[in-house]
Parts: sequence; C-alpha cells; structure tokens
Amino acid sequence: MMQKENVLITYKDPERVKILEKMIKETVEKIGRSLRIMEFCGGHTHTIMKYGIDQILKGFIYFVHGPGCPVCVLPMQRVDLAIELAKQKDVILCTYGDVLRVPGSNRKSLLNLKAEGSDVRMFYSCLDAIKVAQNNPDKQVIFFAIGFETTTPQTALLILKAKDLGLKNLSVVSNHVITPAAIQHILNAPEVREVGSIDIDGFIGPGHVSTIIGTRPYEYFAEEFLKPVVISGFEPLDIMISVYMIAKQIEKRKAFVENQYVRFVTREGNIKAQKLVAEVFELRKEFEWRGLGIIPYSALKIKKKYSDFDAEERFKVEVPPPKEHPACICGKVIRGVALPFECRLFGKVCTPSNPYGSCMVSSEGACAAYYNYRGTILNEDTLSVPSV
Repeated sequence: MMQKENVLITYKDPERVKILEKMIKETVEKIGRSLRIMEFCGGHTHTIMKYGIDQILKGFIYFVHGPGCPVCVLPMQRVDLAIELAKQKDVILCTYGDVLRVPGSNRKSLLNLKAEGSDVRMFYSCLDAIKVAQNNPDKQVIFFAIGFETTTPQTALLILKAKDLGLKNLSVVSNHVITPAAIQHILNAPEVREVGSIDIDGFIGPGHVSTIIGTRPYEYFAEEFLKPVVISGFEPLDIMISVYMIAKQIEKRKAFVENQYVRFVTREGNIKAQKLVAEVFELRKEFEWRGLGIIPYSALKIKKKYSDFDAEERFKVEVPPPKEHPACICGKVIRGVALPFECRLFGKVCTPSNPYGSCMVSSEGACAAYYNYRGTILNEDTLSVPSV
C-alpha cells in the first residue's frame, strides 16, 4: 500500500511539474508559436482541468478537447432506440450508469423511463446480464453495450458465455466504436460547415484504449498526416511529460508515435482481448458519432454466427429522426471547435443534475469538467484561441 501511495505522489509531484513547465515553455518558445494539442480521452480532459494544467501552460499550449468518451459521442438516435426497446413488453434493459442519464428526443432519458415504471437497470459489469437473464426466464434481457475498445472485450465475452449457457432471453445492442477511425475522420475533414474546424498540432492518445489496441494503430496518423501522437497516462505528470514529448517532436520537425504510458501500454496491445473481439464482432460499414457525423468503418456489429444475441435483429424497432435541442452545442464541443462556456445553456439550465447534452452527463465529458473545475462564470481569457 505504501509503495502504491509513493508512486501516486511521484506522478503528482509539484516540483517535477514545475520543471516540466519550464521545459515545455522553453521548447515552445524555440518553435516560435503556441501549439494546439487535442486530448482525445475525457479522462485526460478532467486531469487537465482539475489540476489547472491548461492554466499553467496558458499562452504556450492550447488544449483542444476531443470526443471524450463513448457516452459523449453516442448519437441521440441510439438513445431513442434504447428508450423504445425499454418500452417493449417483458423487457429488462441494462446498461452502464452514465447512459441512463443521456437525454434523448424531447429530453427524455432511460432514467425518466425507469421512474415511469420500465425495468431499466444499471450495471458495473456487463456480465451481470447473465444472472439477470437466468433469474428472469420469462423476460427478454437486453444489454445496451457502449464503449471504445476498452470495454468491447467484456461484451464479446458476455455473448460467448450466453451462447455456451444456451440463454435464449439475452441479447445485446452494440454501440462499440473504434478510436482510430474517429482520429482519422478529424484529420481527414478539416472543413466542416456545420461545426467549423480547428488546426491540431498533435494528439495526446488515449491510455485505457491503448492498453487493448496498443500503439501500432496510431502509426498511420503520424506517417500520413505528420502529426505527433503520444499515448499518455492520466496523472498530472503523465500529461506534462506527454505535452513535452509532443513539443519536442514539433521542434525537431518530426512526427511519430511515442508511448509515455509504458507502465501499461505496449506496441502490440492485449492480443488475447483483440482475438476475443475479432471472434464476435465485425466492422459496420458506417456509424454515426455525435458531433462527428457518420464515419465509415468506425463501429462494430455482432457477427452473423452470433446473430441470435443481436437485439437489433431480434427486435425490429424503428425510431423517428431525433430532435436535438437547438441551443445545445455538444457537437461542437466534441469536435473541439467550441468550449463549454460558449453554450448558452451551460451552467444555467444545463448542469450535471439537469443535463441537456451528453457532454454534461458523462463523468468524462468536457462540459462536466468545466462545470466542476471552472465554475459557471464566463471568462473571455479562457475562451481565447491562440492564432497559428
């Protein structure tokens, strides 16, 4: 226990942070302009905001907040689908906690539906669905699966176990999405009329996702788009080291993948988990991401040989086009072209206890981070974007 505490203290050591601050600023001064770095993962966003890293490096580094987490990028139409499935007779719909609070059309959520009497349950582990199905043989149990590559292996394992047990009343809605496809989309689409665009000098790559897929998938972006990618841990010192590594690459006019999170991430990733996913899932031709639109080959669907456990095949439910709140700018926040403070709803009618958009719902959402660590007062200096 003492050893673990010492490690955490090391990764939060303020003196080391100050040393790295000086090193980063000296490097950026040599480059001659401020840098724009996108952190893809909401866990990184919360570390940056909680410890004031954006303020420490203000004027030198501008953090562009990316998609954040699977809850943030879940399109409203999929939320509406979950709600319609939960309304079906003799259905128990199960999912992870934050999904329950994401508003669908007309601001209705799964949590609202639960309050109205529908059997909607929150899980910490998707494997809990097996016990629920076994204990309720007269009900159809649907697990509404969501996640980047981090949680996909567990869903694959759920389906394999359900097949081994011969469960006929358990099925899955797959909303699993693929991180590299989103990064490629952001880099491939610099001009998007609906939400604007922003230049990105480098990426802080997601740590948890990379424990599964490794660093290899990011090599293409560095080579093709000449953008540095550094896979980072989640402590303050992790972030500072990763920013420094990106800045040094740019100073040297280099662009490659570096792994700062070496204590958990390897180049090849978790091969066993990858094989598990490949056994059960295959790529969808296209999938909609909130804020990013429809991205080809960016999500996973259940293979035909496991179609008996595909809820979208078992329940032919159609939902009308979603109705987004006209004032919500979650799409812009997810894409990194707007900050939460710029939303007219932020901190007024949209709060973590009364969310209008997914970015305020998710514990890793950018709006939740700003609300928790920056308050609700508009600060023009905070909103300023450094020029190229």
